[in-house]
Amino acid sequence: MKEQILALLEQTVTRLKEQQVIAADFTPRLQIDRTRDKSHGDFASNLAMMMAKAAGKPPRELAQMICDALPESSVIEKVEIAGPGFINFFVADNALAGQIKAALNDEHFGLKLPARETVVVDLSSPNLAKEMHVGHLRSSIIGDAVARTLEFLGHNVIRQNHVGDWGTQFGMLLAYMEEKRAENTEISMALSDLESFYRAAKGRFDESEDFANRARELVVALQSGDQQCLALWREFNDVSLAHCQEVYEKLNVKLTRDDVRGESAYNDDLAQVVADLEAANLLQEDQGAMCVFLDEFKNQQGDPLPVIVQKKGGGFLYATSDLAAVRYRQNQLNADRILYFVDQRQGLHFQQVFTVARKAGFLNDNTKAEHLGFGTMNGEDGKPFKTRSGGTVKLIDLLNEAEQRAYDLVKQKNPDLSENELRHIANVVGISSVKYADLSKNRSSDYIFSFEQMLSFEGNTAPYLLYAVTRVANILVKAKDIDFIGSELQLEHDKEIELANALLKFSEVVLKVAERGTPHTLCTYLFELSGIFSSFYEACPVLAADNDAARDTRLQLSVLTERTLKAGLSLLGIETLERM
Repeated sequence: MKEQILALLEQTVTRLKEQQVIAADFTPRLQIDRTRDKSHGDFASNLAMMMAKAAGKPPRELAQMICDALPESSVIEKVEIAGPGFINFFVADNALAGQIKAALNDEHFGLKLPARETVVVDLSSPNLAKEMHVGHLRSSIIGDAVARTLEFLGHNVIRQNHVGDWGTQFGMLLAYMEEKRAENTEISMALSDLESFYRAAKGRFDESEDFANRARELVVALQSGDQQCLALWREFNDVSLAHCQEVYEKLNVKLTRDDVRGESAYNDDLAQVVADLEAANLLQEDQGAMCVFLDEFKNQQGDPLPVIVQKKGGGFLYATSDLAAVRYRQNQLNADRILYFVDQRQGLHFQQVFTVARKAGFLNDNTKAEHLGFGTMNGEDGKPFKTRSGGTVKLIDLLNEAEQRAYDLVKQKNPDLSENELRHIANVVGISSVKYADLSKNRSSDYIFSFEQMLSFEGNTAPYLLYAVTRVANILVKAKDIDFIGSELQLEHDKEIELANALLKFSEVVLKVAERGTPHTLCTYLFELSGIFSSFYEACPVLAADNDAARDTRLQLSVLTERTLKAGLSLLGIETLERM
């Protein structure tokens, strides 16, 4: 519907140019928005106010000229001018019904798919030296939701899990693995708790000079390609990645081992990155370090900030591997767009990396590189989420606790359910609650983590939405013997029209999530749609409608509501239930 009205406005602007109302070379930005108050129509445009200066006419006078020049359309019932020059569009009921029918018969809900792009999505990226903690939740699930949305729109999505699997700490870990093996300790058992293994290795490093020296030797050997060191390193990574995969599967995040391309993958290219920067006349030596100084980024004194790509001793930094990754994603993966879901505190780093990459030719001018940063998950004290003892919370422990709390809640409400069904519902409700509580918050904002709030059946929560899906599904189960899908759609009641308009908004919201990387807008939409359906259901009896035509119309709206809720939750990586 929105696209059709925009097309009408585009034709209108062409007519006004032909009538010399506006200059032929003036191209206004066409935009329409849904109205909040339906007495003002379904859509509104400020086109007249945007063009008033160029046309040299008062906005309301120009608005009338726009209305007079609008092509006739079966989509629009009427237009009105409001306020200083807004143009309000009222959509014809039969056009609305046609759009609902089209959405019912299309797996993409009548959405016109955008041009296909190859989109590389950088998400999760845990450090393999430790188990995943709560700080990895947002990158994993926000990135996953946006990747799913892009795939739904037909894009070629390539996930990249840029894990931390290289660096000086691995010498320490390998030295400890070496010690354990000498003691005939089963390595996989020793690594069953990565946090304990890391702390023990760090303890040995701090207490023993011989151990520390051996760790340093192993770093050099590893970086030089020593086969024995590489074998130990691979064993460590295999166990560590298995821990990560357990979390991804519990979270229902679409990441596999095939998506892993860690820092180590770029190790052999780092010297070449530095050489290519030098060949592009971008490098300067500063106190022995090799840097790129960017005029676009300056300190408080007005001096250009450096991007250090090689340390004085010859070592490389995060910026070097990130530049290598950008080049790989551009040249090997043929990316049209690269999205980085990384803590927003890394914003300056990525802006600098993108700028250097473009100057060096690692990144094409027409390739979009975007850092989609996010805020932190905080405890109820407003500080970063920690254990009671002040330690880092393992992500798997948080998810297990969510499941147990959901189990206790569901069992209390449904004591007659079988144990298997209780566990299944608890799994879906618990994990969905953690994910939805995060995804429903603005990506760039910090938020307070609260089990009590996220497991509530009231408000904008996963349990509320999961229950809304089962409620609609229950209506359709009762109507399973009624043949209504092919029936005519007659939108007559105000609540039917309100629900139909809300359902057609789904495609706009999905496009916005893909464009801006903001899953919270989809959460808000699904919550509002559930409320609108609830109001519709109270005002418009479905199975007990006054006649078959009204019943069939309302059943079709119910089908599309269920499909939309399920599709929206699926894009968020949230599984639904048949009953709760």
